[in-house]
Amino acid sequence: MDAALLRWLGRPAVEVGPGLLGARLAHTTAEGTVAVRLTEVEAYMGERDPGSHAFRGLTNRNKVMFGPPGHIYVYFTYGMHHCVNIVCGHEGQATAVLLRAGEVTDGLELARSRRTSAKRDAELARGPARLAMALGLELGDNGRAVAAGGLVLTRPAVQASHQHVRNGPRVGVSGEGGTDAYPWRFWLEGEPTVSPYRAAKPRRRAGSG
Repeated sequence: MDAALLRWLGRPAVEVGPGLLGARLAHTTAEGTVAVRLTEVEAYMGERDPGSHAFRGLTNRNKVMFGPPGHIYVYFTYGMHHCVNIVCGHEGQATAVLLRAGEVTDGLELARSRRTSAKRDAELARGPARLAMALGLELGDNGRAVAAGGLVLTRPAVQASHQHVRNGPRVGVSGEGGTDAYPWRFWLEGEPTVSPYRAAKPRRRAGSG
């Protein structure tokens, strides 16, 4: 993995998250390549974050979150959806950024074939499960490096300006982790691919990364 990228990812998710806005994540399979420009992310801070899968410590499911950085943590939720996180921080820290939404910039036809229910291209990767589906990432990709083989993360050439980055509570996280006390959802203002905010439903399980 590129040393500069690894150093950049080796920080807490709340610092990495805003910098991922505008970054490109590309996944190449036998079908072809799909790439997205990230427009919305959420930071999760492990054992000190009541919204995180790692809040109660290391498990077989969340062990990828504990590092090393520069890999993806993919989980399966509600028996139907995959969601993708980029692991940050130092090994043993369990900090990661959930990729919530993006604009498909390469492989539009392939993304459309994977997301046949999308009514317009802005919906192809609008929401974490849709983003994972458009990219063709599933549970078997859990633990893959983001700068090796067919999975490549490229930082934006120019970081998004503070005037265009917004932050607020995370989507669908129950309990304290979904309140204004954790304004760790970051998005680019005015982007049609950003998913709508929804508070957690009663009794919904907490955590997205």
